[in-house]
Amino acid sequence: MDLIYKVISIICKNAIEYFTKNGYTVFRNQKCRKDTEYFMRMRKKKNSEARLEACAELIINTPEDLEAYRDRFPVCLEIGCGKGGFIRDTAKRHPDRLFIAAELQTSAIITALENSKAAELTNVRFMNVNAMNLGEFFKKGEVKEIYLNFSDPWPKKGHTKRRLTYRDFLNVYKNILSDDGVIKMKTDNDGLFEFSLEEFKECGWTLDKITYDLHSEPYAADNIMTEYEKNFSSQGINIKALEARFIASEE
Repeated sequence: MDLIYKVISIICKNAIEYFTKNGYTVFRNQKCRKDTEYFMRMRKKKNSEARLEACAELIINTPEDLEAYRDRFPVCLEIGCGKGGFIRDTAKRHPDRLFIAAELQTSAIITALENSKAAELTNVRFMNVNAMNLGEFFKKGEVKEIYLNFSDPWPKKGHTKRRLTYRDFLNVYKNILSDDGVIKMKTDNDGLFEFSLEEFKECGWTLDKITYDLHSEPYAADNIMTEYEKNFSSQGINIKALEARFIASEE
């Protein structure tokens, strides 16, 4: 058991260093007996309002703001973009597509906005909204791809409904995806992945490219890694992934 705790401690130490370097405040759960349970919170950014204003042209605040982009629909949508590395690099690879990133954490979206603006991208926009409200912005068929990259696993049973692959969220996605639309999910978390597999199946989604080691797959050559993905992979943690499509039954 001592060896197990040593290994866990090393992993925690590496994780703490990573989160601290990337703008999070890390503190220990005082109820935990071992130094193995921590919480991460994104620090409030300095001059937040001014920095958001400087990137205002990249922000979609209301459904009406989307009208200017209707001729570029359907869009590709990332839910929970973090610091924006994935959406930036994906947009660079596909300049003919419009990418929109929805992020609830204001502190995270500021960094993502600044990164995309620095890259001078014209095909990326951002929304500071809760995923449950996406139906207020998009109609059926207006989204072609949804990316769920390393979403918060919300491991406690009482937090099941907060997981981005919980059935209420899946219903939102179903109602905005095009008929040939797809959800592409990646995670390091075994529990969230198993939960998602079952939830997708129970809600009538068709699954494809299910893998417990994405980077060993032949199609991984086209994979664009997120900041979290690079960190977890460097620690030897396998990346789980899947694709999900909702094919309406003909009655």
